[in-house]
Amino acid sequence: MRKFLTIAAGAITVLAAGGYAFMSLKKPASAPPAAITIESSEARVAQGRYIFEILSDCGGCHSMRDFSRFGGPVVAGHKAEGTIFPREFGLPGDVSAPNITPDRETGIGAWSDGEIVRAIREGIGRDGHALFPMMPYSAYRSMSDEDVYSLVAYLRTLPPVKNRLPKTRIDFPVWFFIKSVPQPVAAPVPPPDRANRLKYGEYLVVNSGCAECHTQAKNETPDPTMKFAGGREFKLPGLIVVSANITPEPETGIGRWTEQQFLEKFAEYKTYATNGSPKVGPEGFTLMPWLNFSQLPAEDLGAIYTYLKVQPPVRNAVETHPGYPSKR
Repeated sequence: MRKFLTIAAGAITVLAAGGYAFMSLKKPASAPPAAITIESSEARVAQGRYIFEILSDCGGCHSMRDFSRFGGPVVAGHKAEGTIFPREFGLPGDVSAPNITPDRETGIGAWSDGEIVRAIREGIGRDGHALFPMMPYSAYRSMSDEDVYSLVAYLRTLPPVKNRLPKTRIDFPVWFFIKSVPQPVAAPVPPPDRANRLKYGEYLVVNSGCAECHTQAKNETPDPTMKFAGGREFKLPGLIVVSANITPEPETGIGRWTEQQFLEKFAEYKTYATNGSPKVGPEGFTLMPWLNFSQLPAEDLGAIYTYLKVQPPVRNAVETHPGYPSKR
């Protein structure tokens, strides 16, 4: 009997080791980076800046921020140099949002244009590993070819910053499941039809990551029945903030908001974006990128409003600052 148990234990150990080795060697779905050279132009750089600074708020994750001030503005001189999100933020490990300045040693200066495009839309790093999906590449799959080319053109204009960050370290078994997230973009992605307000609004909502923050998740998987209904908790050291309900539900969402009220809400923060935001305590802290979104053109905000207003209304009362007066 003892001999049988010894053999069984050995077999289990071998199987476990084999399974771990298989998971370690499994590669994410990927395609070679496109052999492209993106031509820079004044128009492309301007559109790329709009995507980086305003619509997709790339600097919100890839920069050092001052969270003692409203909206957590980027610290001067630290744009796009990368930062670390520790497990204390409620993550399954320590996540490095990499340096995306053109520094050749510690940033993306040595990357090809195709490698950068693949990372943005498909979630594959230069070495072929799957990026942690805190980077919303599943949403950016819908970013048009022209917009992603414009974003790359803008990134190439940033001042290079030498800032080497540690590699992302994700707990087992989460790192294995992350490998199943990336998917190649198999066909050209056309630009959005600006004349179709609803479709254009959808494009903007997807590429600004509204659903990623305003949808509750179970085990990091968004709950489709709660899309845009808020209630997702974001944990920071000593602080919890919760996303607001932005469905058209009249009592707990934005169902009673007019388009003008919607636009005015964003306009409230234009002065902060221009002149600097004030110091705030926990009751005024927010992860909502008001400073960036306050600069969205009225046409774009109107399209976003149009799209949100046709979403299914979900009744979900949210306390955005537990223990403090409610704020959006």
